[in-house]
Amino acid sequence: MKKDNYNLWSWGFTKAAENWNGRLAMIGFIAVVITELITGKSVLDFLAIL
Repeated sequence: MKKDNYNLWSWGFTKAAENWNGRLAMIGFIAVVITELITGKSVLDFLAIL
């Protein structure tokens, strides 16, 4: 049974790329939540977009 390493970086629509996209999206979401908790404003208000 072959075990693929899905953490290796490669270009294109691969399982490794999707894993990295998911991880980065989770980090970004947590950063947004922490920013809102610290500042007491929404991210759009914090960036002066709204």
